[in-house]
Amino acid sequence: MSRQRRARPPRAITTLEEAVAYLDEHTDLEQTPGVAGHVAGLSLDTMHVLTEVLGNPEQAYPVVHISGTNGKGSTARMVSVLLAAHSLSVGTYASPHLEHVIERIGWNLTPIDPDEFVRVVAELAALEPLIMEETGGVRPSHFELLTAAALGWFAEVAVEAAVVEVGMLGRYDATNIVEAQVAVITNVGRDHTDGEGDWRRRIAEEKVGIVTPGRPLVLGETDPDLLPVFEAEGAAPVWVRERDFGVEQDKLGLGGHLVSVITPKGRYDDIFLPVHGAYQADNAACAIVAVEALFDRALDPDVVRAAFAELKLPGRFEVVHRAPLLVLDGAHNPDGAATVAETLDEEFEIGGRRHWIVGLLQGRDVTEMLKGFGVRPGDRVVATTPDSPRAVPAAEVADVARLLGADVEVIPSVGDALQHVWTAAPDLAGEADLVMVTGSLRTVGEARSTARRLSLL
Repeated sequence: MSRQRRARPPRAITTLEEAVAYLDEHTDLEQTPGVAGHVAGLSLDTMHVLTEVLGNPEQAYPVVHISGTNGKGSTARMVSVLLAAHSLSVGTYASPHLEHVIERIGWNLTPIDPDEFVRVVAELAALEPLIMEETGGVRPSHFELLTAAALGWFAEVAVEAAVVEVGMLGRYDATNIVEAQVAVITNVGRDHTDGEGDWRRRIAEEKVGIVTPGRPLVLGETDPDLLPVFEAEGAAPVWVRERDFGVEQDKLGLGGHLVSVITPKGRYDDIFLPVHGAYQADNAACAIVAVEALFDRALDPDVVRAAFAELKLPGRFEVVHRAPLLVLDGAHNPDGAATVAETLDEEFEIGGRRHWIVGLLQGRDVTEMLKGFGVRPGDRVVATTPDSPRAVPAAEVADVARLLGADVEVIPSVGDALQHVWTAAPDLAGEADLVMVTGSLRTVGEARSTARRLSLL
C-alpha cells in the first residue's frame, strides 16, 4: 500500500483536537479495510528515521516487549502494575485505545496529560518535513507517529522501564524499533490471517521477530510444534508456559480468581486476581516471569499480591454493573469469542435473558464469531456498527443472528444500542439479565463512553 508523499506545511498545534486531527491526516493501517495483518512490503525504515531524529530515545530505558494474538494488552497492564509496585517509574505503550488516543501512552498506569500529548505531537509535526526529507518523501503513518511520541516522551520523563505492546504481529511492527530486554509472546491464534496453509507457523514467525538474541523470551504459547520457531530466533533463555512456569492452582472466588503460580525463580501462592476469565491467570503467570527476567531474581510474594489486588483491565471482561449484569469485552477473533462463552458459563449464573450488543470489524467470519459467543435461540442480539471504516454493517450481523434463532434488532450506533437496551427497552427483564457488549475493542470503547454518560462508570 503506497503512502501519501506530501506533507502539509508545519503549523501550530495548540489543542488536543488539533493534535488528533494532525495524526488523523496520516495513514492509519488499523482503520484501513483489508490491510490489517498484511506484512508484505512493511519495513522499519521510517521508524529508524523517526527515532534517529529524536535522538534514539528508545535506548534510554529497558523495554519489556509484548506480542500475542490474545491477552497482550492484559499482560502489558499486569507487567506495568508489577513494575510500579516495585517503586519504578514505568512507561506503558498500548494499542488500540478504548475511548481516546491519549490512553495509549501512560506513566505508572495514568494516561499522558493532554497538554503533554499536544506538546509531543506538535514537536513531531514540526519535525515532519525533516523526517520526509530523510525518507525520500514518505510520510510516517499514524501508528509510527504515536509510537515515536511514546518512546520520546518516556525518555523525557525518565522512566526506569517501559512496557511496549505490539500493534500487529511483531517483526515489522513499528514498536519493534526497540531492543527488548525481555520479550513476551502470550499465544498464537487465528486473527489477521486467511487461516489457510500453515498459518500458525507463519504467525509465530512474525511474532517471534520481537526477540532480542541472547535475551529472555517468556512464551505463553504451549503448542510443541511451534517451539522450534520460537527457539530459532536466539532468545536465551526461552521460558515456556506449562514447561518452565505456570498456574498450579486457580480457585474461583468472589469477583475474581485466587491463583498460585510457579516460576523459574520462585513460587507465588494466594494471589487474588480481581478479574474474570481463567485465561487471565495464564497472563498473570507470563507477567510475573517477565518481571523476574527483567530483574533476574525472584519477586517478593507480598509485593506481587499487593500489585495484583489493585489490578483493573478496562474492556477485558469488565463488569460495569451487577443486577442486571453489564459486561464489556473486546473479544475480536474466534478464540476470544470462545473465551467469552467459557467465562460466562464457568463464572456467572445467568437466570434471566441474555442481551448481546455486537459490533464486529472486517476480517472475521460473522457466523463463527456469533457461534463462538454462544448466541442461541431465546437470546436477544442488538446488532450495531462500530465507528470504523473496517466495521461490518450491523445488518450482516443481524442476518446471522436470526439464522441462529435469536431475537434481533438493528441499532447502528453502539452508544444508542447500549442506551436503548439499558434504559428504554421494556423487555429488559431485570436483575437476572445479562447485557454483553462485545465484538471489538472499538465497540467496547464506544460503549464505555456511553456507560460513563449513564453514570455506570
